[in-house]
Amino acid sequence: MRNKKIVLSGLFIAFGIIVPMIFHTVNLAGSIFLPMHIPVLIAGFLLGPLYGGIVGALTPILSSFMTGMPPLVPVMPIMVFELCAYGIITGFLFGKTKNTYISLVGAMIGGRLFAVVGAFLVSLTIAPQVSPLMFVFGSLAKAIPGMIVQIVFIPILVKFMTKNTEISKALA
Repeated sequence: MRNKKIVLSGLFIAFGIIVPMIFHTVNLAGSIFLPMHIPVLIAGFLLGPLYGGIVGALTPILSSFMTGMPPLVPVMPIMVFELCAYGIITGFLFGKTKNTYISLVGAMIGGRLFAVVGAFLVSLTIAPQVSPLMFVFGSLAKAIPGMIVQIVFIPILVKFMTKNTEISKALA
């Protein structure tokens, strides 16, 4: 079981690096459609809070060093906080409620709160020019299309993946 979750974690991290690259290649703004968030959220649903959190933390770090997206300073460390929270919260809430919408919305709110914490720490250390609330809530309005995509498609994908017997067996 643990080995399967490690392999699937690697797959979700790879998707979290490749999907944003595709978006940027065809000039779809990542800050609007949030392509890195989708694999992390799905990892939380399918792999639980521990592996979801690991996927959430590693994806922006590896993507930043490998592709330059997100920018190393100040965005990457803030996204580490946000995406790690997404993975942990979705995994935790879905494990408790089995409700994809409650888990997804809870993670989206919790992730943004963790992004504020990350932005605050970044403003105290490596980027004093960052205003934590302005950074997070300024990007929130721009990200509404991506949040709609998440609310519409992630529950469908999670339902398919948990109902599909082959995928369910791989996750068991």
